[in-house]
Amino acid sequence: MTFLRRPTWFAVALTIAGILLFVRLGVWQLDRASEKDELLRRFAAGAAAGVEEFGMVAEAPPVDRYPRLDVRGSFIPGHYYLLDDQTHAGQVGVHVYVPFAPRGRDPYLLVDLGFLPKERGANPRLPPLPSGETHVRGLYVPPPGIGIRMGGDSLPGQRGPEKTMIYVDLKEIGADLGRSLYPRVLLLDADPASIYTRDWTPGFMPPARHRAYAFQWFTFALAAVVMFVLLHRKRR
Repeated sequence: MTFLRRPTWFAVALTIAGILLFVRLGVWQLDRASEKDELLRRFAAGAAAGVEEFGMVAEAPPVDRYPRLDVRGSFIPGHYYLLDDQTHAGQVGVHVYVPFAPRGRDPYLLVDLGFLPKERGANPRLPPLPSGETHVRGLYVPPPGIGIRMGGDSLPGQRGPEKTMIYVDLKEIGADLGRSLYPRVLLLDADPASIYTRDWTPGFMPPARHRAYAFQWFTFALAAVVMFVLLHRKRR
């Protein structure tokens, strides 16, 4: 003899739908945790790796790692692209991107100089770029995700050497420069003599928190089963 009353189809369907939803959200959080683990691994491996030849990975960078490169060439003066609404150590500021012309190559390389805090709500004053031939060294990584565009950067409508962005779109920046860009950006190595902060640890939710959320969703799925049983058990 069963200890449960015959449930309605609506109760069964609602319970099954809830369980499937909670399990799916838990699996999604586990997937996000794995993605963050892989991203942290790539940054750590790239920072500890030796320097590679730029020409070998420039056009077709490896999808499973972030090479560390040393590139010779020169900065293109008069072009600063400021990624707005960035934070570091509780300060609000910008990440400063500039184009770099690798020696003997046609496309430009977009270089992230680092983070600068805002000055009383205004964009910081930028130091001049090195002139003449120089070399830059850092990690060759994909640009930050675009997310929601919210109307776009409107780069062509901005005047002057400094232009503000809300996301990094290499095609839009290339069109503004009139020159194609390589598919990744270069995050410069830290330099104690520079005013830029170059802490390239990804600023996202840590994998452990995603796993905690996954456990929470799986707990909700178990709770749905327990509630179904308690609501439909036969009373003596």
